Amino acid sequence: MSIKVYKPTSSGRRKMSVVVSEEITKKTPEKSLLKKLKKHGGRDRFGNISVRHQGGGAKRKFRVISSLQDRIGISAMVLAIEYDPNRSANIALIKYTDGQKAYIIAPKGIAVDQEIIADEEAVVKIANRMKVRNIPTGISVYDMEITPGQGGKIARSAGNFVVIVAQTEGEGKRAKYVQVRMPSGEIRLIHGDCYASIGAVGNDEHGSIRIGKAGRNRWLGIRPTVRGKAMNPHDHPHGGGEGVNPIGLKYPKTMWGKHALGKKTRNNKSTGRFIIKRRK
Repeated sequence: MSIKVYKPTSSGRRKMSVVVSEEITKKTPEKSLLKKLKKHGGRDRFGNISVRHQGGGAKRKFRVISSLQDRIGISAMVLAIEYDPNRSANIALIKYTDGQKAYIIAPKGIAVDQEIIADEEAVVKIANRMKVRNIPTGISVYDMEITPGQGGKIARSAGNFVVIVAQTEGEGKRAKYVQVRMPSGEIRLIHGDCYASIGAVGNDEHGSIRIGKAGRNRWLGIRPTVRGKAMNPHDHPHGGGEGVNPIGLKYPKTMWGKHALGKKTRNNKSTGRFIIKRRK
């Protein structure tokens, strides 16, 4: 995997870059695993904009992503690695021994014709899935559950992974909770019955690409963002004044007068006891 930088033949091409992924082996998706993807332009059921800066973008279909955990104890073979326009990570097309096909998030180092499996205690190998209490300390995992049986929620984007730090309240199969280091640096407890896949999510150079021009963001469905200080006072707290001025407030604010920087938004006190070390 490498980053290709275009020659500056125009203002839009100057410093533009893309990820050239050699691991992608198939260009057309599996038709049986596609669904229609309806766009809403950031609008709620009343037609009002609830999420700004969304709209337009290239037409695309949704790839139905499954988990090995859906079929415990049944091995599968990797058929191909594909690009997914709906996420930063690549996806892998797999085929179970009974002939059923599925998509999973592709980890770094996965190969075509590789055999993978999900079980309570499987071999520690890239893309295999098992309970976190059975994963050795120091191993990187991805697509980890935060509640047993709920499905993978953590470390699913390109280049992300979680590290198993320690086991608590017993060792091995007796461990009720496992200490993990999250991508943010936070250390927290995860129930030992939660499943996770071995490895790290692939396409780790995704964050290094440079968009290069505004039109490319429009292809992605991202609409322009206007600075608050460029608006009028009745449109934004930062607005108003002649010429270029500082925002003139005690702290940066959102359009609705709330804290824009440094404000803690987490308010789930019931799960705070599982956090051992905050990310800051």
